[in-house]
Amino acid sequence: MTKSIAVFGTGPGVGQAVARRYGREGYDAVLVARRQAPLDLLAQDLSAEGITAHVITADLDQTDAVPALADRIRESVGDPTALYYGPVPSNLAFVPAADLTPEQLQDRMPITLHTLLALVREFLPAMVERRDGAILSAQGAAAVRGRPNMSGWPVALAAQRNYLQSLAAEVARKGVYVGMLYIGARIVGTPFEADYERRRAQGEPMPDMAAADPGELADILWDMHAKRNRHETVVPAGLLDG
Repeated sequence: MTKSIAVFGTGPGVGQAVARRYGREGYDAVLVARRQAPLDLLAQDLSAEGITAHVITADLDQTDAVPALADRIRESVGDPTALYYGPVPSNLAFVPAADLTPEQLQDRMPITLHTLLALVREFLPAMVERRDGAILSAQGAAAVRGRPNMSGWPVALAAQRNYLQSLAAEVARKGVYVGMLYIGARIVGTPFEADYERRRAQGEPMPDMAAADPGELADILWDMHAKRNRHETVVPAGLLDG
């Protein structure tokens, strides 16, 4: 049976790189994001590389639409062998913690946590039944340790991390791997990089951050999945020491 990965948040950066990396390992890729045109272009590129790709447009802010989305994925590849979850809110702007409002946090919860929970409930049972599967994510390292002037979305990401940590412990002996990559760098070609550069140019106090290549980050996720010897990796190494 052909293995498959559903990539939720196949935008520029890690999502596209994950689709390509898993495709090179023989996985069919289901590309899920809001906009059709970029997905079609990526699918064409993957096809030229010998990778089977299926395009499905969806707004991952709409948790109630997950059952219908899951049905569309099953029509393409059945229950996926693996899923990657890494969408970014449409309003990415970070705020100082002192200025964060309940409304701003609530706005980021559906796409960050609620939809992920709903997707896991859809696809985890089949993974457990066949004793093979993977649930993967890549997010900002601010989910692990708060940073000044970079609150808002990271608060929701910290909740996501807590959920995935618990899930990892519960399903490890059932053949399902949960892997989390936390990135304390500007990922080349992503909205975060653009927002970071804009704010620094405006003179806002922003921490120094190295740039990261999305292909190398996808390699790390694949290595974690293939070896199953750790559930979390932080990039750059040693970022959170001290």
